Amino acid sequence: MEKDVITTSTSMVSLPELFSQTTFAVLDCIHAAKAVIAQTKNFERFSNFMEKITLILKELSKSNANDSESLRNGLAILNVEVKVVKQLADECGTRNKVYLLINCRKILKQLENSTKEISQALKFIPLASLDDLRTINKVTRLCKDLVEAEYSPCTGETTILEKIESGLRERNVDRCFVNDLFVLIAERIGIPSEHLAMKKELEELKADIRGSKPRISMTEARRMEQIIELLEMGDVMASSEEKAKRYQLERDSLGTQPFLALQSFYCPITMDIMVDPVEISSGRTFERSAIERWFADGNKVCPSTSIQLDSLVLQPNKTLRQTIEEWKYRNKMITIVSIKPKLKPNDGQEVLQSLSELQDLCTERELHREWVTFEGYIPILIGLLRVKNGEIRTQALAILCLLAGDSHENRERIAKEDYALESIVKSVARQIKESKLAIELLLLSSDDAQASRASRELLDNLSFLDQTVIEMAKANFFKPLLHLLSWGPDNVRLLMAKTLSEIEFTDHHKLSLVKDGGALGPLLQLLSHDNLGMKTVAVKALKNLSSLPQNGLQMIKEGALGPLFDILYRHSLSSPSLREQVAVVIMHLAKSTNAPASDDEQISLLESDEDIFKLFSLISFTGPDIQRNILEAFCAMCQSSSGPDIRAKLRQLPAVQVLVQLCEINNQTVRVRTSAVKLFYCLTVDGDDISFQDHVGQRCIQTLLKIINSSTDEEEISAAMGIISNLPNTIQITQWLLDSGALDTIFSFITDGNRNTSNKKLGIEDAARALRRFTVSTNKEWQRKVAEAGFIQVLVQLLVSGTSLTKHYAAISLKQFSESSASMSQPLKKTRAFICCFAASETGCQVHQGICTVESSFCILEANAVDPLVRTLEDGDLGAREASLDALLTLIDNERLQSGCKVLDKVNAIPPIIKLLSSTSNNLQEKALGALERIFRLPEMKQRYATLAQMPIVDITQRGSSGMKSMAAKVLAQLNVLGEQSSYF
Repeated sequence: MEKDVITTSTSMVSLPELFSQTTFAVLDCIHAAKAVIAQTKNFERFSNFMEKITLILKELSKSNANDSESLRNGLAILNVEVKVVKQLADECGTRNKVYLLINCRKILKQLENSTKEISQALKFIPLASLDDLRTINKVTRLCKDLVEAEYSPCTGETTILEKIESGLRERNVDRCFVNDLFVLIAERIGIPSEHLAMKKELEELKADIRGSKPRISMTEARRMEQIIELLEMGDVMASSEEKAKRYQLERDSLGTQPFLALQSFYCPITMDIMVDPVEISSGRTFERSAIERWFADGNKVCPSTSIQLDSLVLQPNKTLRQTIEEWKYRNKMITIVSIKPKLKPNDGQEVLQSLSELQDLCTERELHREWVTFEGYIPILIGLLRVKNGEIRTQALAILCLLAGDSHENRERIAKEDYALESIVKSVARQIKESKLAIELLLLSSDDAQASRASRELLDNLSFLDQTVIEMAKANFFKPLLHLLSWGPDNVRLLMAKTLSEIEFTDHHKLSLVKDGGALGPLLQLLSHDNLGMKTVAVKALKNLSSLPQNGLQMIKEGALGPLFDILYRHSLSSPSLREQVAVVIMHLAKSTNAPASDDEQISLLESDEDIFKLFSLISFTGPDIQRNILEAFCAMCQSSSGPDIRAKLRQLPAVQVLVQLCEINNQTVRVRTSAVKLFYCLTVDGDDISFQDHVGQRCIQTLLKIINSSTDEEEISAAMGIISNLPNTIQITQWLLDSGALDTIFSFITDGNRNTSNKKLGIEDAARALRRFTVSTNKEWQRKVAEAGFIQVLVQLLVSGTSLTKHYAAISLKQFSESSASMSQPLKKTRAFICCFAASETGCQVHQGICTVESSFCILEANAVDPLVRTLEDGDLGAREASLDALLTLIDNERLQSGCKVLDKVNAIPPIIKLLSSTSNNLQEKALGALERIFRLPEMKQRYATLAQMPIVDITQRGSSGMKSMAAKVLAQLNVLGEQSSYF
């Protein structure tokens, strides 16, 4: 009915006018899509599709395309669908932001559906009637892109939607959950998370939903109401005064005595109050972890009744859990109220115990800290800072720091209390723990600029005490320490550098000390100081700061390498521990050259051949700690932007010989061997065979296999497997590997299900790569050993579950096996005529026409490898696609064309091969085209797949290389298309 309406309406206008109407509708849609305030990236992607359509429409209108019903229907459907999207985009430009966020999946589904409808509309265009092949190609490619287009929410939106669904599902979420949800929503839609802005947004959302009710289903309307109810549970919507009033009402309704726990709250197994109660099939409830342990021990009866259980399924007891949560909620509030009268300004033990309990409650939840504030604890805690007992003062400071960290309102409350600043400052000059908390509180003291400036001036004035400066630094106020590090006397500079070496900084503070604080200059001065103690603390401080790559790069730029190498080379006897620390710093600096920022500036650690030689030579003359760090430094440099040059120069040194020797060390304490194996692997990545043949013998191979079999270090095992895979591909080395049991080692490594790390994946890639040397079709004896060891089934499994690179290597080995199958297949036994009447005839392999097995003829059909190979044709990795295609094409070699094509047709392999014609790889395109030239020699294949292959082949005649154009023309001639389009080839 709808199509009839479209046909009737479009038949009343001329074709040029229809083109004009459709083009204007598309342009209007593009304009609306660019004005949206939600899902901008998804609508931008849709706009890009529409811009391509406008160009196609212009080309079609100029090409004198035949006026046909099909073309008119296509334009009419396109007209309708872009208007649908325009309306959707208009809504996304005007509606409430929270509404759009909550409904983003629905919006994107509508956008996706319209995109696919538009692709169907384009298919109505009769391509055969067009003269311009470029326009045909554009339409074909755009149709494909539109069909495959998917729009999805971003990660932040998905997180919010999942939290909303969780809140609706659980129905017993607390205010903290909703408050967190509000913060996420505010960040996502770009508004402040303070209550007035959020309240305004929620009111607009309610109005938007009320306006939408006539247009949406009852189910959707109810869902939106539930979301509103969920959001209204949050405190973000209320001002501080409103929240305080709500707290007061709840507090007054509870009384002063805690509620006793009901017997049902206790787990019958642990006798503790349950956190996650679950019900079992007997109807009894237990703590989840306790009943899971009970079942894990082999018990299949109810712990309470000893009744045999029908099922071990656990069902969450949500009602009981909610009741326990409400009981805890009320009792925590009562406890907070009851502590307050006990905090009298005296030195009693009761005050300490009460403060400890209050601190635990404040640490437990933000909601408890809010209650503490509303209960008026801040003046009481400030008052306790004036008592004589240091422990009481320290605990009071700790609680005040927790409260101050929550909100600017609490910080202002603290700053406005009488004698607050004076009391906190006095604590700065007391015991270390109290001093540190006082400094932290001063730094948090207020968001008010004047109060904050006053606090920092106080801290600056207190910086004449070295210990106070150190405590300030531990509280992340570094200015006084950096001043003394630069301008203090030597003994003070030494103390400040020592402090920098001992504090555990966050990455943010490490960066600020070097980038903004200017710590690097004074430390480099101390590094060149004549005093050995000065050098030592400077090196330790640099070690602490250099673990951040950005700092390491800055140290290289500011000349830290010269003094560091000077210590490393000259202080061999005077201070071995200092050299060890320097080696760590150099290792950190080497790793920093792998940071993204270093690629732009081409920063390198070692400039000359002599520098490389000197540093590597130390490996032979130093202890294990220095050895390991130098090896790790070279590993890092080998993976940097200057890595190829470093690797080449190391191979020119006797580096391989030294590393082979170090690989035989079995000292796991300092892991020298692990670092040596890793560097050895780096050198094999792009080395020539000559670099290794003199030093890699059967003993070295046995050592590497032993490491793979016995080491507990996944990184070392993976590196050893990498070396095996990169060894020169000579007959002698392959034979040594076989004689040393390499196949057993590789098989165990691949099939060991206990390992599941990123290093394991890399190791399996290398193991699959190593197998290629044993599966070459020129040595059937090696192939037989691999097949008998069960590797063909393993290779098929790797095609299913491996990484793209693993699939690539597995497909190569299967291809090499398949190349031998025709000659290894046993001919069928001839049966005499009279016996045939009484015995079933023996059937051979569908392709090889003989008797095939996995072990005897390595047949990939018998190994069930064909389906995984076909699926790999659509893998994202070009190498895996090409290797899988090569393996499949062994089935249609020479006289096996007809039988092989039947197999490929049966497993639906030919459409993916046709898809490869559109690959970005010329090599893959050429192989696919050559394969289709053979396949289309068979009339039944040509009849079945000619239509699917025609447009991609025409595309190659326009954009392919000269060789491929010729091949494409040949295939088109096979398909009887060349005669129709001959003037274009």
